[in-house]
Amino acid sequence: MARVETPWRHRVPRDYKSNLIWRREVQLRASDDKTFRDGIIQCCAEDPIFWINGFGLTYDPRSEPFPKIPFILYDFQEEAILRIIRAIGEHDLLIEKSRDMGASWINMAAIAWMWRFREDQSFLMVSRVEDYVDKAGNPKALFWKFDFLIDNMPSWLQPFGYNKSRHRSKMHIENPETGSVVDGESTTGRVARGDRRTAILLDEFAAVEQGNSVLSATRDATPCRLFNSTPEGTNNAFYETREKMMELGGDNILRLHWSEHPKKAQGLYTTDTDGNLKILDVQHVYPRNFKFRLDGKIRSPWYDNECDRAATPQEIAQELDIDYMGSGWQFFKPDQIEVYLRQNARPASYIGDLEHDALTGDPIRFRESDIGRLKVWCNLTEDKYQFPTDMKVVIGIDVSAGTGASNSTIMGYDTRTCAKVFEYANPYVRPEGLALQAVALAKWAGDAFIIWERNGPGRQTGAKIVELGYGNIYYQRQEEAISKKISNIPGWASTKESKLSLLSEYRNRLERNTIANYSRIAIQECLEYVHTPDGSVAHSRSLSKKDPTGAKSNHGDRVIADALAVKGFDERKFSPTEAEKPKAAYGSLAWRNQMREEMRRGANPMFELPDSWRH
Repeated sequence: MARVETPWRHRVPRDYKSNLIWRREVQLRASDDKTFRDGIIQCCAEDPIFWINGFGLTYDPRSEPFPKIPFILYDFQEEAILRIIRAIGEHDLLIEKSRDMGASWINMAAIAWMWRFREDQSFLMVSRVEDYVDKAGNPKALFWKFDFLIDNMPSWLQPFGYNKSRHRSKMHIENPETGSVVDGESTTGRVARGDRRTAILLDEFAAVEQGNSVLSATRDATPCRLFNSTPEGTNNAFYETREKMMELGGDNILRLHWSEHPKKAQGLYTTDTDGNLKILDVQHVYPRNFKFRLDGKIRSPWYDNECDRAATPQEIAQELDIDYMGSGWQFFKPDQIEVYLRQNARPASYIGDLEHDALTGDPIRFRESDIGRLKVWCNLTEDKYQFPTDMKVVIGIDVSAGTGASNSTIMGYDTRTCAKVFEYANPYVRPEGLALQAVALAKWAGDAFIIWERNGPGRQTGAKIVELGYGNIYYQRQEEAISKKISNIPGWASTKESKLSLLSEYRNRLERNTIANYSRIAIQECLEYVHTPDGSVAHSRSLSKKDPTGAKSNHGDRVIADALAVKGFDERKFSPTEAEKPKAAYGSLAWRNQMREEMRRGANPMFELPDSWRH
């Protein structure tokens, strides 16, 4: 990273010995020369890098017997300081970091500089427990670090009139010269509600349990929230905030990865696309017996040693890699998903929409469109986009409420090749509308077999499918019984045990590469499934969603629909006979559809249909 340029930073040497000499000379001259002293203060007010590198001290107990050390910024830390200061009062900034990158000290230095040299600033510093905000003698506490920076400045550089006994109290510090203040709070769902702040620091935000409530409470309190954290999986508001920022381009995300730290990056190396060693630090001399680890990750001797010391891969993913998926206890193995992606993911052959009759679900035509919700991975006829007639298709459906919070999905597979042939995803389609779309796709694909999750909004979808008279569907059976007896209840019921069994079978198929799922996004969504404390499996982001429907465990996604379609490979032989299927009520829409179908096949229906029902 190229060094940033500020007005006076080049005046302060960053070499440790030269920096100490510079500090001593400046201190000696400033004590006797008021004009020089005033000039230094002015330089500090104009340039935060000059102030920190020239007069900041930090604390590191690992540096005993001298834990107080000059706060000399690395290149990446200088850029981080300036980005934080530019964000203050203007916009939110999310800081995702590896452990031990000095992020907390960087935030404290940026806020302390604003507090010291800018008028009428108001800051709020928040952490998940009060002791991490302000506790005497606790170096982990935010205010302890803030005090350390202020107390260790030369007396002539401290605010005019500042008296710690008068201007510093529990969770509060004020600057009598500028009128700026810093307050602290522990994280609750009502933090900063009704408050007004220049900026709010939310430290280690991924660990905050009431993250969504905090987001709501702080939104109107300030234009600038500084979200500072290492990852802790995807089941938290920090990850959701990051995802929203990524959708907007990621400009408000500051990434502090260990590989930017010059000491930790010594001997940096990685693996190229062909699996060969690629040395990134060409100046480094490796030991003769050094063993390179060619796993595709960015590594260094320091990083390799940390991996050996870590208790679990999740620890490395969380503390060092800034890996949100790997930092949770994932159900699908990330390395195997990565291999599967490389072997199977490919662009769809067609993207568009299947138009259908709004009453019967009969397919009308397929229209190509770059913004369509239907992706197809098989060859359609060139003239009318008809589906191939030589396939036996099974369809899996997962249903959401259609409010935009999560996708309703429909996945189609050819049972002969075990390959995905189409994928439909729509967060805004209502359960009844999804049933029409599913029936249209099933008819388009040659009377495909349909299986859906009937929990939550799936009940509405299933009821509509039955009402439409579509009969090639899954009926619940007794999974634990030897007989596997079929019921007359349509749809698959999700329980803790059945969901674990369903996803386990799907995971086994992926790991053995016995199915071909071509959808990159569907495969990647597997990484969002985690083990939960009660022994079940859940979509991690759904655990923290606030859904007014209450369908917390029923968020529609591609993984469940894929897994249901795979289950359907073996389920068709268990379908009940026509006699076992529930009969459509006389005069209902399903009954009318059955009559139309019999007439289309040339059969004589039991009852004569009125003319209005023949068209």
